[in-house]
Amino acid sequence: MYRDPNPFDEGADDSAFSNGGGRGGGGAGGGGNSQFQFRPAEPAGFGGGGGRDAAVDIPLDNMNGSNGKDSELSQWQADLKRREADIKRREEALKSAGVPMEDKNWPPFFPIIHHDIANEIPANAQRLQYLAFASWLGIVLCLVWNFIAVIVCWIRGGDSKLFFLATIYGMLGIPLSYLMWYRPLYRAMRNDSALSFGWFFLCYMLHIGFCIIAAIAPPIVFKGKSLTGILAAIDTFSDNALVGIFYFVGFALFSLETVVSIWVLQRVYMYFRGHK
Repeated sequence: MYRDPNPFDEGADDSAFSNGGGRGGGGAGGGGNSQFQFRPAEPAGFGGGGGRDAAVDIPLDNMNGSNGKDSELSQWQADLKRREADIKRREEALKSAGVPMEDKNWPPFFPIIHHDIANEIPANAQRLQYLAFASWLGIVLCLVWNFIAVIVCWIRGGDSKLFFLATIYGMLGIPLSYLMWYRPLYRAMRNDSALSFGWFFLCYMLHIGFCIIAAIAPPIVFKGKSLTGILAAIDTFSDNALVGIFYFVGFALFSLETVVSIWVLQRVYMYFRGHK
């Protein structure tokens, strides 16, 4: 009868854990291979055969780069918040010192200038400031209409040089009129500055002179047709009635602007003399 070898016997090392045969034969195992053969344990891995696992590389540089970008973004956000807080602190300091903040608020649909007569101009000067503002809007309307009338004249066979002149009048006249005389008057009314009043008087007289020349349109530059004055309106009406009508409307606008500007200049001068 076959007996299993006792693993606690002295010969168990040779029979149970040996890869080959016994030590020379004897014993219950005889001369054959042992029934139990053990191999060295191999670590379990993810690689295919061959007994060795494929190395798995973890890109530490990518992790460090990601952490660096996150820290840089956090630092940038903190710096932005600090700047916003600094700007707010400065604005509050200016407000507490009585310095008016000039935020762009006009026109409401596309703010490009600061304009707040009701809150910044003294009550006794608000009506006069509104009249001056109407005068500035008037020159804007005159220059825009002059541009349209010259375009009509150009389409009807006029000189292209007239179109470029009308474009220059509009692109320069509108912002310069605001910066040169309306804005100084606004500051003069708000701060009671004699220097601002003086600058307004000088530039506003130049404005009135331009309105007078535009209303007459003397034939000194390209026969005067780059401005919709009375002489240009008569000349164009004889050639084309439609163009002449546009020029007559422009003449009426420049004439009205001249009258309103002279009235505003007189009223501002009276205000300045009486206030001082």
